[in-house]
Amino acid sequence: MRKRQSIRCSLKGEIILRRSAVAHYLVEVRDVSRHGCRVAVADVPKLDEQVMIRFEGLEPLPATVCWVRAFDVGVEFARPIHPAVFDHLTRQFGARCPDASSY
Repeated sequence: MRKRQSIRCSLKGEIILRRSAVAHYLVEVRDVSRHGCRVAVADVPKLDEQVMIRFEGLEPLPATVCWVRAFDVGVEFARPIHPAVFDHLTRQFGARCPDASSY
């Protein structure tokens, strides 16, 4: 498991996860940071698998699976989400963040 690069904000919502050569899946997002997120999945991807994450209203984000625990999966975005976009995203989902000034 890789070390976290920024704070994580707790939230509950649905996003789209796409695996290469596999259909899109609606998955539950459980937390998010500028660098990645944790999702609950039914069809578990492999460690280091390349996926696409799509939050409503945002462009798809290329990401890599960096850890798997049962049906919880952590993904790291290829590029961090811009701070202003992250702020919008956390408000949209009603996220609880420990310290909004940290991101």
